[in-house]
Amino acid sequence: MNPTATLLISCPDQKGLVAKFANFIYANGGNIIDADQHTDFEAGLFLTRIEWLLDGFNLPRDLIGAAFNAIAQPLGAKWELHFSDTVPRIAIWVSRQDHCLLDLIWRQKAKEFNADIPLIISNHPNLQEVAVQFGIDYHHLPITKENKQEQEIKQLELLRQYNIDLVVLAKYMQIITDNFIQQFPQIINIHHSFLPAFIGANPYHRAFERGVKIIGATAHYATVDLDCGPIIEQDVVRVSHRDNVDDLIRKGKDLERIVLARGVRSHLQNRVLVYGNKTVVFE
Repeated sequence: MNPTATLLISCPDQKGLVAKFANFIYANGGNIIDADQHTDFEAGLFLTRIEWLLDGFNLPRDLIGAAFNAIAQPLGAKWELHFSDTVPRIAIWVSRQDHCLLDLIWRQKAKEFNADIPLIISNHPNLQEVAVQFGIDYHHLPITKENKQEQEIKQLELLRQYNIDLVVLAKYMQIITDNFIQQFPQIINIHHSFLPAFIGANPYHRAFERGVKIIGATAHYATVDLDCGPIIEQDVVRVSHRDNVDDLIRKGKDLERIVLARGVRSHLQNRVLVYGNKTVVFE
């Protein structure tokens, strides 16, 4: 397909916003191919995603942002500009579990994701063979209470070295510190949706003991508040009294793969607009 540009915009709700934003593209010779919008009346915000073809658009790429800002600033709008032929670079962080890592790599190899995966970081050496198999650089950085700050400095340096745009925590069983997130906020995490009822180790065992009827998974952006960041994607699957702990773990892993993949795909397609601690995910 021809390359496109996408604007993600949030601003105080007021009359004429759709016309103003659409007219900016029309006046510069653009052809809108996808547009969606949402109004959060409680927050008083208008949120929209507009995508248009760059072929025939009168403004060169490096001037689009400045030109649009002249319109956005008087409206009090926050905005992001993305181009479809820009290929994001992902770093996947893992510990010992491989199911989410393998799923993301497979989907990227199958071209379900428009992204490169040049880097895997882990606090354990267990999954290095996976990295070798797929030709991805693997960095083992063990984490202890004593060296956590030092290792985070190394992690940040690796993200800069590899020009990483997005970190995906694919069952990385370490807490990311406030300082790290402030320096690199583009992080997606996956966790089981038992939180906060089943916080801590062995959540599936405790869910089994409670006789739960559904289990779930949540993909969200990492924030300084642990596991409380803006939610991108969620799903659930039913379980029954016939399921044992192994069945719950198997079903949970399947769900984590799917939910994380959906969340990462929505992010890479520039369909997620964060405001406050919430998101709008445009279809």
